[in-house]
Amino acid sequence: MSSSTNQSRLNGRRWLIAVGIVGIISAAAWATSSRWWPIASGAKTVEAEHAHAGHDHEHGEAEHDHSHPGHAEASSIELSVKALKNIGFQPVTIKLGSFERTVTMPAIVVEQPGRTQIHITAPLTGVVTDIYAAQGQAVEPGSPMFDIRLTHEELVTAQREYLQTAENLDVVNREITRLESLGEGVIAGKRILEQKYEKQKLEATLRATEQALLLHGLNQEQIQEIFKTRKLLQSLTIRAPAHSHTGDGTHADHLFHVQSLPVSLGQQVEAGQELCVLADHCELFIEGRAFEDDASRLRDAARKGWDVTAKLLVGDKETQEVRGLKLLYLADHVDPESRAFRFYLRLPNEVTLDQQTPNGPRFIEWRFKPGQRMELRVPVERWEERIVLPVDAVVEEGAETYVYRQNGDHFDRVPVHVEYRDRDSVVIANDGSVFSGDVVAGRGAYQVHLALKNKSGGGIDPHAGHQH
Repeated sequence: MSSSTNQSRLNGRRWLIAVGIVGIISAAAWATSSRWWPIASGAKTVEAEHAHAGHDHEHGEAEHDHSHPGHAEASSIELSVKALKNIGFQPVTIKLGSFERTVTMPAIVVEQPGRTQIHITAPLTGVVTDIYAAQGQAVEPGSPMFDIRLTHEELVTAQREYLQTAENLDVVNREITRLESLGEGVIAGKRILEQKYEKQKLEATLRATEQALLLHGLNQEQIQEIFKTRKLLQSLTIRAPAHSHTGDGTHADHLFHVQSLPVSLGQQVEAGQELCVLADHCELFIEGRAFEDDASRLRDAARKGWDVTAKLLVGDKETQEVRGLKLLYLADHVDPESRAFRFYLRLPNEVTLDQQTPNGPRFIEWRFKPGQRMELRVPVERWEERIVLPVDAVVEEGAETYVYRQNGDHFDRVPVHVEYRDRDSVVIANDGSVFSGDVVAGRGAYQVHLALKNKSGGGIDPHAGHQH
């Protein structure tokens, strides 16, 4: 048998052996499929889940890039700059401070008795020949107010006696000078001595007459003018007084204004008759009214030096808040009918309008005027280390109260606990809801609240967050 035939037989056997091995393996795999098939299927499933999870993770990261970390969509809202302007947004920075619980009392602006009004009267009898001021006009201290032609008989007599005494004194002085120039021995010393005695008498009479003129209303300059010119004073100029700065709350000169002007040109006036009334409104009083039950509170506030706040009431609105006022004194009696008593505070004033008219008169307007109604907030208790916010910064909804904390371009709703509330302020518990340095919506917080409810599709209560 040839070698090629042997090789062909060997290859055939190998093929039959390979087919047999494959068949045996297949049969064994089929027999054990209940053991290994779930494992293989599970591995594939886990791999697929891992692949899907990785895809979702990448997708989630892509979505997260467009969100704002720290915001809960249900309690946060984003507002544009224009939207903030539309709602009149005003931020408030939270900080710890003291809070004063106050009671409200009615008051009115009044003039200071004996100081606000200055009555200008005629010092002497005469006729008004010129009036320099007009009703309501502002006048400076020392400026001329009236010219009066003097007709007072006693003043004319006193001036005549003063002038006559001055002339006689001149005569005696010239005689003494003449006698002394003649030298000793020519004229007896007795004559010179008599003239000196006469001079002393005339000087005494001159001083007495000068004092009489001062009592009649002339000043020292006018008297010196009579002595110098040797002419009687025919007219008198009455000027606005100077500031004494005693108890007026200021150390600088300021303007008066003519409150009333009851005389006219050519009018005959008697000594002591009122010519005009000047008003000095640089400092006024606030007259508050309280009941007897409030007396102890007022005394305690005055004793501790606590500041009182006043609000000027214009119609139904409250404007022009004045802070830092101090209680001056409490009245010493109680009204028998109303059972109320009065108390007073100093009210510093300021000029709000100062204008010069084309023809010369000047007019001013003071910020506060007698008769204006005010409302006083008098402190009765002080709390330290409290979070105090304006009342508009806290929104009420049922039993919940919220503030809206600014977080980037978002506003997050934060529940807070209110310890005390009045018409102007709210005291928030320092329990970790908000912290010092946080910025919350002050004015506009209620509009932010409405925008958040509208975003979430909730019904809007038109009365939520309002205090009546």
